[in-house]
Amino acid sequence: MGKDLPIISVGTSSSSSEQPDNFLYSRVFCQKENSPPLGLLLEFLRSRGQVPILPSNLEEGMLQEWAWVQVALGYQRDRKPIQVFCVRDRGSYRDVYDQEKQQFLDILTAYADVEAQLALEYVNRCRFILTTRMVEDDVTDEGYDFNGWILEFYQEQCNGIVQIDRQGFYSPKGELIVDLSSSSES
Repeated sequence: MGKDLPIISVGTSSSSSEQPDNFLYSRVFCQKENSPPLGLLLEFLRSRGQVPILPSNLEEGMLQEWAWVQVALGYQRDRKPIQVFCVRDRGSYRDVYDQEKQQFLDILTAYADVEAQLALEYVNRCRFILTTRMVEDDVTDEGYDFNGWILEFYQEQCNGIVQIDRQGFYSPKGELIVDLSSSSES
């Protein structure tokens, strides 16, 4: 069973006049059985010159836990953190995993080209889905870079394929191989 990590609230407004946050989601459909512990992700980010900001109440032992479910990683103190979620083919959040996986299998079956079939195979064989969520109106170029490093880590370490909402699926070389920009996926 996955363990919930502390998550920093991205803020909710009690004022009905304010617009709700618009989120941008990106995913890595990973074929490796287990997600690496968060400590390895943090080491990778630091090796790329990033300085991840962790929740203040995150216990050190949780960084070595492989069965984590959610965490907020900051990239700048004055910006909202990137929410990172990990749902698996087993455990408490399997229904979320099944729903996400089926949604993308349905989208990809509409495409007949070789690249889409490759993406379909990755989604079909995935064991867990790593999802990042950014507040679109708050994220900076540094935030997009930070998110990109997170995606790259899971793509490389977990034999995954990257998908970004309103864009599509990307090859390990960073090339758009399945364009979903006109699709209604989200």
